[in-house]
Amino acid sequence: MRKITSITLLLAMSLSFASCNEKPVKQAEVSPTQKLVNQYAEFELTTDISKLTENEKQMLPVLMEVADIMEELFWKDAVGDKAEFLGTLTDPAAIAYSKINYGPWDRLANNEAFLEGFDAKPKGANFYPSDMTPEEFDAISNEMKSDWYTKIQRDENGELKVVPYHVAYKEQIEKAAGLLVKASKLAEDAGLKKYLELRSTALLTDDYLASDLAWMDMKTNTLDFIVGPIETYEDALYGYKASHSGQILVKDKAWSKKLSKFASLLPRLQEGLPVPAKYKAEKANANADMNVYDVIYYAGDCNAGSKNIAINLPNDPRVHAQKGSRKLQLKNAMKAKFDKILVPISDLLMDESQRKNITFDAFFENVMFHEVAHGLGIKYTLKDQQSVRKVLKDTYTSIEEGKADILGLYMITQMAEWGDLDADKLMDNYVTFMAGIFRSVRFGAASAHGKANMIRFYFFEEQGAFTRNAETGTYKVDFDKMKAAMNELGKQILIIQGDGNYEAAKQMIADRGFIREDLQKDLDRVNNAGIPKDVVFKQGAKVLGL
Repeated sequence: MRKITSITLLLAMSLSFASCNEKPVKQAEVSPTQKLVNQYAEFELTTDISKLTENEKQMLPVLMEVADIMEELFWKDAVGDKAEFLGTLTDPAAIAYSKINYGPWDRLANNEAFLEGFDAKPKGANFYPSDMTPEEFDAISNEMKSDWYTKIQRDENGELKVVPYHVAYKEQIEKAAGLLVKASKLAEDAGLKKYLELRSTALLTDDYLASDLAWMDMKTNTLDFIVGPIETYEDALYGYKASHSGQILVKDKAWSKKLSKFASLLPRLQEGLPVPAKYKAEKANANADMNVYDVIYYAGDCNAGSKNIAINLPNDPRVHAQKGSRKLQLKNAMKAKFDKILVPISDLLMDESQRKNITFDAFFENVMFHEVAHGLGIKYTLKDQQSVRKVLKDTYTSIEEGKADILGLYMITQMAEWGDLDADKLMDNYVTFMAGIFRSVRFGAASAHGKANMIRFYFFEEQGAFTRNAETGTYKVDFDKMKAAMNELGKQILIIQGDGNYEAAKQMIADRGFIREDLQKDLDRVNNAGIPKDVVFKQGAKVLGL
């Protein structure tokens, strides 16, 4: 017994001596750039591929190859040649974060440079020469200078010239067009086949009207493909130039059926807008196509920084007039952001008594009707019948996103009052809407969506739509005041658009389109809590099990 005790004591002394001589293990230091990368939560893009036919499964790698070409072209839209830019970097974290942001500017931090040696991001991205002056642009006689599908370059004499995308990116465009034809031959759905054929032609000509109309006509397809130059957010100089993007979707037909009933309500909702009659005289197309999808591939503009969770297209007002628009809800991406981002933010910033009102159904409806609301309101100015997009220039995207946000909530309120949505859950929509502002403004106010959120936040604050508890640092919604503020802000935005009042739009953004110090402190609390800012995707054929 004593022998065992002695051995035990000897072992204990040996271990104690060894531990005294051990050097403390240092925790691996995380670089500042790696911390930025870690702000994004990884999420796998998958779906039930058993719902796809064999031909549809064969189409996916072809469509992914086209999307990858759009990825390459968006790098050119944003900053220049991808390989050339990334080739200058050696730090793996810097490379990873540059890929997320498509360049050296942080899209979720007011486009501030996160790499040394870079100045502020050019407002015109890479669509215009960096040394171009406004006077030079105004002096260009070619009317195509403001076309969505052209870029401005200097010729051999240093003079500005207008170059169509299909000329500027000839090699990539021709390859993508050929692949779309290849995919169309595999398509079994007649509508999808026609769209892919016409989209191939559109890439080669920069005339997208026919393919946009064909896309609107697709009703029975399971696969969908958003491809080409789509949105103009990247052009913060004039808001003219469309960026290249590629997104592959698989329709959830069961969920989509639930949404179809809302389309017939659009004309009635247009008539009820809280604005004088002349500002709602345009007809809302009742053929709005609302469907739910799983997204399985992001490339280019849609993949830059904050990922989209819903789509409202086409942007062409000629298509809106003929066929309306399609509203696509990306259910798997939406659920990822709700679970990983919105719920933790709400637990930190929303009043404890209202956290029960944060629901995925409300989040889903708010996002869905934001997209539907793009189809409401006014597309052409009252006086000259000019495109609102063109007249409002660089302010258009912020004002339009603000309109869609506020009119989306208006639509939900109206339908709840009519009995088409559950009125008992309307408070869920308002509280979740408020929490959604915090999720969005974490991105800063550099983007159109960021400015729109700030305009709404401070307008709500001025109208008493919410209160902030200084002791708990939480926010509480006042339903009645938020409803009144919603109607008033919607009215102001629609009048600005109808009047084509560029100066009023500029003033609205200047007054409220930025993050003030008090709010920034609350956003800092969110950021310091380790809540992801957004998601980054693990995607591709292997992830899908193909």
